Amino acid sequence: MLSLDLRNIHSFVSQNELEGMENEIIKSIQTIYERTGAGNDFLGWLDLPVSMDEKTLEEMESISNELRKEIDYLVVIGIGGSYLGTRAVSEALKPNFPVNSGENPELIYAGQQIGEDYLHDLLLFLKDKEYAICVISKSGTTTEPALAFRLLKDHLVETKGQEKAGQRIIAITDEHKGALRQLAKKEGYRSFVIPDDVGGRFSVLTPVGLVPLAIAGVNIRDLISGAEKMRAKTGKDIPFSENPAALYAAARNFLYHRDKFIEILVNYDPRLHYLSEWWKQLFGESEGKENKGIFPASVDFTTDLHSMGQYIQEGRRELFETVISVKGVQNKLLVPSDKEDLDKLNYLAGKRIDEVNKMAELGTRIAHVEGGVPNIKIEIDSLDENHLGQMIFFFEIACAISGYTLGINPFNQPGVEAYKRNMFALLGKPGFEKETEKIKKKLDQEK
Repeated sequence: MLSLDLRNIHSFVSQNELEGMENEIIKSIQTIYERTGAGNDFLGWLDLPVSMDEKTLEEMESISNELRKEIDYLVVIGIGGSYLGTRAVSEALKPNFPVNSGENPELIYAGQQIGEDYLHDLLLFLKDKEYAICVISKSGTTTEPALAFRLLKDHLVETKGQEKAGQRIIAITDEHKGALRQLAKKEGYRSFVIPDDVGGRFSVLTPVGLVPLAIAGVNIRDLISGAEKMRAKTGKDIPFSENPAALYAAARNFLYHRDKFIEILVNYDPRLHYLSEWWKQLFGESEGKENKGIFPASVDFTTDLHSMGQYIQEGRRELFETVISVKGVQNKLLVPSDKEDLDKLNYLAGKRIDEVNKMAELGTRIAHVEGGVPNIKIEIDSLDENHLGQMIFFFEIACAISGYTLGINPFNQPGVEAYKRNMFALLGKPGFEKETEKIKKKLDQEK
């Protein structure tokens, strides 16, 4: 089970001070569950763990069983929440290095950026491969995924023919409207629905994440079950002192008001890198508004201890750490003894590699706390579907609580549209003529 350890913030935040935030946090939790706050029409994720339709689950599993027999790769096309949740779970569960067992298709990604060389190399790689496409977009017109889908769709038709390509394209989009829904109906693509009341960064437990993960061999029922467990532990009737999401939200908000403006998510397992990327989007897009919010950053330890570790230990004291600690590992590997002992590591001989890693984790936490960096620890028993489901829901509900406590709408993202308007204007998209003229004048003034 997931557990929260706040002992290493008590030199910065007393237990009484933390408990002093109880009323404010409880009010935010009530706002969420009673759906009375700003953005309450995007709270569909709250009930996903207990409302997943059995028929939809069976359909996802049926399609995944069929495709696993035919393909070696699934190209997941999406950006932001349309792909990060999938990648976070997939990367956390798969082996660190490719295993050519052929049992499950490998997930590869497109539409998460605009890179001509990337797309060229991807098309070249797929030329003689058996693959399918899972395209994820509520509108079907978001620039990055729409560009990638146009190229990959044509490539699949060219290499496999129109009929076969149609069988290997899955569209996850709006139920009724949008360019992708229209195309899916026209071409007969198999499709799933992105719920209207779930935003992208909260969508991993919808078909957005569940379909590609099922095709990759992930046990999506265990993932949902884990989220359901955490939902039960973080409900509005759970006492503040027993609610890990409430305590986490209280701690980070209190630290924020003590001028700790940067939160660093730390992991000691390279497979958790993309969970950190998902977490950064979740909190960054939810809280970064109205000149408010904690800046979410991440590091991979012990690797980054040899670079960012210096800044964390002795740089500006505006940050705190949240450490994800995995109690158990799947394999056993002992440090061997060496007759010459030139590297002076014989003192470790016979110890498990994970013990060395755990002592690095503990030693780092002690050093950073002594150096003025508050430290929150989130521990899970093992890295599997159930615990990942718990973490996903834990961070989602904590993010919503934090956002309302901060006094902002955690479910919109108005700032994301700014770059799009400028990009469309610079590319000459119809309807953006005024913006084009404005940008031209600005550029002329800068010359």
